[in-house]
Amino acid sequence: MPRANLYYEERSPAPLEMVWLEFRSKPLAMAALYMLLFITVLTVIGPLLTPYGANEQFIDAISLPPAWSESGNIRFLLGTDELGRDMVTRLIYGARYSFGLPVLVVLIAATIGIVLGAAAAMTVGVKSSTLKHLLDVLMSIPSLLLALIIVAILGPGLGNALFAIGLVLIPQFLHVTRNAIHDEQKRAYVTASKLNGVSKFYLLSHVIFPNIIKILVVQFTIGLSVAILDIAALGFLRLGAQAPTPEWGSMLAQSLEVAYVSPWIMALPGLALFLTLVSVNLVGETLRVAINRQLER
Repeated sequence: MPRANLYYEERSPAPLEMVWLEFRSKPLAMAALYMLLFITVLTVIGPLLTPYGANEQFIDAISLPPAWSESGNIRFLLGTDELGRDMVTRLIYGARYSFGLPVLVVLIAATIGIVLGAAAAMTVGVKSSTLKHLLDVLMSIPSLLLALIIVAILGPGLGNALFAIGLVLIPQFLHVTRNAIHDEQKRAYVTASKLNGVSKFYLLSHVIFPNIIKILVVQFTIGLSVAILDIAALGFLRLGAQAPTPEWGSMLAQSLEVAYVSPWIMALPGLALFLTLVSVNLVGETLRVAINRQLER
């Protein structure tokens, strides 16, 4: 016979469990999380699930409306474009260009920016002051404008667009990391750790960084949104991905000529961009709230 527990024991949820509970309490955040996971799966294995190629044309199905339309065809669930290419296939392939590549660019930019920002925060004097003023100037210029200038120098193309956006994002992560670490260094717990004689690496990795995670999460979310928008904008301006690459911004640009005749060709990539951006922002905001509550416990 099991014994009854006579002592009250308070159980604190684990950090990951707290994040999951925060998502479970918000239906919109759960929907955004599932949407983001769906887009991630499409980015990784989506092309293996498509029955057609991204640029495969069907002459007998040019500008075919979605399957639920009277003149639609079940073979092409979301219809075809002006060249007879399957819209579902192109949207799935486009997830790699419009979501997968921005994630990769932001990860690289965040790594470089955080390392440089941490190094800058631990230095004082003329170098630190000069870097701060230089970053303030760079941050005052819109990211898309900087990307346009860099692409204008390097030339149009998806590779140059990704390189330009990465260069634009690095100062943002550097600036945010430097300011966050600089503010945390004034805290009493950091001073106590310094008096205990810990090394700079231990001070950064074990004392300061756990307390600025929420700031970095917010910045990563903002950076990912900026990267997705800028890649789509450069593709729309025909300075990024070039036809026939199925990048969503480039698909929007190609659909302008037939927008009134075949509106689904423009609506579908636009809807994909909208859902991706909303999902990224909602998931990032929920993560920030969950981390903030965890730090307050």
